[in-house]
Amino acid sequence: MKVYARAALSISLLFSLGACDRAPWLPVPAQSPSFAGSPKHAARVVDMSDPDADRSIFRDIAGPGDTPWRWSQQRPALRIKVRANENLKYTIDFALPGITFKDTGPVTIAFTVNDHVLDRVRYTEPGDHHFEKQVPADWLTLDADAIVGAEVDKLWTSPTDGKTVGIIIARMGLMQ
Repeated sequence: MKVYARAALSISLLFSLGACDRAPWLPVPAQSPSFAGSPKHAARVVDMSDPDADRSIFRDIAGPGDTPWRWSQQRPALRIKVRANENLKYTIDFALPGITFKDTGPVTIAFTVNDHVLDRVRYTEPGDHHFEKQVPADWLTLDADAIVGAEVDKLWTSPTDGKTVGIIIARMGLMQ
């Protein structure tokens, strides 16, 4: 019995020593190119449904909910990093809900970039709206944040809880 135990021990020792052999040399795989020369996005349009949208909110935009849009207050604004200042357009997709519009009536919205009024538009109908307009290059500073916003002239006040809301924002920012 001792002979069999010694034989089993010797065989298992040989197998374990064989496993300690050095791994064969393998060359380093080809490396991916660097991102250094890749073009940078000039700016960003923030979808309110984006998981990281909160990082861009500067003021007056409600936190995330179960919808792909968010309510605003009087002066909603986003902070957008500007990497190019030529040929950028302010863009916003928003809604004036019928339930609020019936109380507020026509709403005038001033669209702003860095405290400059880009345009002021009076909306006489509820529903979905889109605004887009070229931003003067001298309003923007390269590699700095731009404050892209809107100013709503009338807020709606809820008759049940007294909370106020402005417009519903789906997306907003600067694009090329």
